[in-house]
Amino acid sequence: MTASVTIAMLLANATTMLAESMALEKREARIEARVLLAHGLEVDHAWLIAHDQDAPTPAQLHAIEDLLARRASGEPVAYMLAEREFYGLSFKVTPDVLIPRPDTELLVETALEQMPENTPCRILDLGTGSGVIAITLALQRPLSTVLAVDASLAALAIAQENSRQLGTTNVVCICSNWYAMLDVKKFDIIVSNPPYIAASDPHLASGDLRFEPRQALASGADGLDDIRQIIAGAPSHLVEGGWLLLEHGCTQAAAVTALLQQHGFTAIRTLKDLAGLDRVSMGSWSGQAG
Repeated sequence: MTASVTIAMLLANATTMLAESMALEKREARIEARVLLAHGLEVDHAWLIAHDQDAPTPAQLHAIEDLLARRASGEPVAYMLAEREFYGLSFKVTPDVLIPRPDTELLVETALEQMPENTPCRILDLGTGSGVIAITLALQRPLSTVLAVDASLAALAIAQENSRQLGTTNVVCICSNWYAMLDVKKFDIIVSNPPYIAASDPHLASGDLRFEPRQALASGADGLDDIRQIIAGAPSHLVEGGWLLLEHGCTQAAAVTALLQQHGFTAIRTLKDLAGLDRVSMGSWSGQAG
């Protein structure tokens, strides 16, 4: 690339480079290239369109080339931009937290279905990370109170910053290893997107997962260690008739269902994500141990 190229040429070159280096489809590569160019130039997408025949300055070109090189090495765009959209909102993200993914919106939507809009509700979000689930639920149900829990102080700092930036007043963040610091608090609904990848899964060494916090991804030999803890501890922290909702791997629905049954949950069901894969399982606490 040279300083004589236009924005349009730069976008075309970046699209080709990302498509080849990242094995992306052309459309996806163009979206990423546009995002990175806008970030490097400190402009919005509308500016890119209106100024596509402008030439970047040498400093701008250097910034864009640096961003493209980082992306070509595999660094996630979300970490490069320090933000990610979730449920129509912009959240700060850093390598201390998982990158929010569209599949998790299913967990949020399903939780919202269990909470009438004008009824106060006590919500527990276990493993809150950047806080996307807790904050989205708090904004959608302003009469609710949401306790966001994470064992990582660094992650909680991001969640608290996101909560402030998005203006939530009904979210409280607590550092805790799952239920350890919660005493006898009871909730109407518990939600969690916990670690659920097997520790030996080769996917952990590929793609964006290489850059994300391992403790938020992997959970024992079968990926279910943390889910077992969450399900086992939930009855002590749910009101009778309260709900537990868990995101999990697409092959884990049967195992999660069996665990829910074992611990006295009823009305158990599994929901599929946008790709038609099992993604969220839920159950209602019957008030009696299984």
